[in-house]
Amino acid sequence: MSTTAIAQLLSNTLYYKRFFPYYTFNVLAGLDAEGAGAVFGYDAIGSFERIPYGVTGSGSALITSILDNQVAFKTHKSNARALSQDECLELVKDVMTSAGERDIYTGDSVEIVIINKDGIKEETLQLRKD
Repeated sequence: MSTTAIAQLLSNTLYYKRFFPYYTFNVLAGLDAEGAGAVFGYDAIGSFERIPYGVTGSGSALITSILDNQVAFKTHKSNARALSQDECLELVKDVMTSAGERDIYTGDSVEIVIINKDGIKEETLQLRKD
């Protein structure tokens, strides 16, 4: 299935339970038909949209402003550029480490999955060691 088809399937699944919703706020990511990254954000009843990046969960308020600055360059448009895969990976590690230190509900580790033309790479980042 394509990422767009999976996005619609998840939307339908959530919408069918709209009167007794799952109360999950999902982010779905994958590759589109052209091989570019695709991210979809959802509300609890299945409404969704394609977005440049997505954040959900208890630490989202801590992370969103950093991503607005470092990914969307909303506060410094003159520095706007495409981030490399390595820069994105380091940014994800930084924001998750920050959220893990400040938000008790974030958890102790993060599973990072990198999907590109070379395949899938999985990595676990330990957030807390106490």
